Amino acid sequence: MMAHSAAGGFLEEQFRAVCAEFQKHELGGADWELLVDTLGIKVFRLRNQQSGLYEYKVFGVLEDCPPDVLADVYMDLNYRKQWDSYVKELYEEECDGKNVVYWEVNYPFPMSNRDYVYIRDCRELDWEGQKVYVVLAKSVEVPQFPEKSGVVRVKQYKQSLALVSDGKKGSRVFMHYFDNPGGQIPSWLINWFAKVR
Repeated sequence: MMAHSAAGGFLEEQFRAVCAEFQKHELGGADWELLVDTLGIKVFRLRNQQSGLYEYKVFGVLEDCPPDVLADVYMDLNYRKQWDSYVKELYEEECDGKNVVYWEVNYPFPMSNRDYVYIRDCRELDWEGQKVYVVLAKSVEVPQFPEKSGVVRVKQYKQSLALVSDGKKGSRVFMHYFDNPGGQIPSWLINWFAKVR
């Protein structure tokens, strides 16, 4: 697997915390609601009382796809442009020693497109005798990517992903995701769009 790094963006403890959460299938004691339970995948959501938006946790197994392949696919921005029809613009650029991703997402009319500026890092960890691939991503502000007219900047975005072998040909997967797409969109519509995207 290729080495991926966003120097200085994340601490080793953050990667290890994702492994711990994944191994324990923890929901953190909050009022997580089971949203989807199908084909070996469970999706939970937790409503933020202040914003009305949800964050999501996903646990599951993807058969016939090993974790190193999944990690490479996840980190491959050029490949994402081929399969993700919502991508308008997506590339990575070095800014102040960090690899920063710029991603503009097509939103349906009459909503404005959203864009993300974020750092990410993928690491292979040895966790309790297993190789775990952990990806962390979070929004950042850098002067090299000023906001564009007519596009709403997503300023609150965070994601963690953990991948480990299922002991066969597949992967056990964990993801924790939140973003706040901003703008004047009702929270119910944002949550619906996040669910179907």
